[in-house]
Amino acid sequence: ELENQLTAKSETLDELQQSLASNGSAEQTSEAQTLRITELCEMKDSIVNQVAQLKASMESILEQWRAYDEIYAEVSLMTTRYLYCIDQCKPSEEEVSLEALKKQVKTLQ
Repeated sequence: ELENQLTAKSETLDELQQSLASNGSAEQTSEAQTLRITELCEMKDSIVNQVAQLKASMESILEQWRAYDEIYAEVSLMTTRYLYCIDQCKPSEEEVSLEALKKQVKTLQ
């Protein structure tokens, strides 16, 4: 949306600048108006550059978030697997014998 507004304002400013050039600076416009239009053009160029920098920065940040999401999903899956393994390794209260532990090791392998 910001880019659309900036484009519209740029077009308006360009039209004003063209109008100024076609009318002749001495006839209908004062020196102050000419300077103000030039100043506005410089401000517009500065804003265009800032928007481009912001857009590049935001794209970089979004890419970092995508990488974070992928890594988070992997870690979450590994954590779930480890918790499951830990839960399966716990001997029940009835099975505390060495044979029961050997059976669990074989099951996990």
